Amino acid sequence: MSELTTSKPGVTRSAKRKSLTRKQTRAGWFFLTPALLHSTIFISIPTVAALLLSMTDYSFTGEWQWVGIANFVELMGDAHFKTAFINTVVYAVVVVPISMGLALLIALGLNQKIRGLSFFRTAFYIPTVTATVAVASVWLWMYNPGSGLGNGILSLFGIGPQGWLTNPDMALGSVMVVGIWQGLGAKMIIYLAALQGVSRELIEAADLDGANAWQIFRHVKWPALAPAQFFVLVTAIVSTFQVFDLVYVMTQGGPGVATNVLVLDIYNNAFQSLRLGYASAETVIMILLISVFIYVGRKLQGSDKSE
Repeated sequence: MSELTTSKPGVTRSAKRKSLTRKQTRAGWFFLTPALLHSTIFISIPTVAALLLSMTDYSFTGEWQWVGIANFVELMGDAHFKTAFINTVVYAVVVVPISMGLALLIALGLNQKIRGLSFFRTAFYIPTVTATVAVASVWLWMYNPGSGLGNGILSLFGIGPQGWLTNPDMALGSVMVVGIWQGLGAKMIIYLAALQGVSRELIEAADLDGANAWQIFRHVKWPALAPAQFFVLVTAIVSTFQVFDLVYVMTQGGPGVATNVLVLDIYNNAFQSLRLGYASAETVIMILLISVFIYVGRKLQGSDKSE
């Protein structure tokens, strides 16, 4: 009888823990439901649909045939696709690290106690919330060969006017500058929030131990930035591979195909040439390319943490 009596509290505590775990699990799934629905409706289903359409010759006419991998084989010989692929990769390789580095430097500067801090934070964030069409229009004026601000500044140093968007060798780089400038604000805010979450006690302890500013950043702040760093990396990769409106407004892929990127090529094939199946094959390749970039970025971040 005594054994049964002494075992009841243990059984009760175990049952309470199980009940609490079940309630927490249900609550977790409840709060996750909107995100899961969003991911299913707007990500998973369209991805599967794109994969299926990529193996057809669907063209909005109602009649279509299953063509297997024929679209992918054709893409391998498509000069426009190859150019768009290379331009997109170059755009991502340049824009992602530069924009992340500049955003981190700005966040480090704005994390200090300086006058006019709110003004600077707002100024750096405004381009992010400004419509891309408006941003592109302003930069079109700045790049204007005749009356633009860019050539106006160069003339002060005795440098002749440049064809920022008309020279095939300069056009993609000129668009990259705009992309970097517009994306700084969002990255800066994330870095700034992460920096403000770094333990002040750790920083003060490192300072008391004689660590200089670089050592405090490298061994205290940088490890604490890892989650924010990965989030910024993923969002930066996705946004650079999805660049469209900036290119469409500023160059429409020109001059020639110098600034043609994957999303613009997908748009042209789907809505100009009405080859939705072919455009879906490009989309599948772009998704795979984004996945590869994210995987490589994750590996690089992991190797950096291990050091």
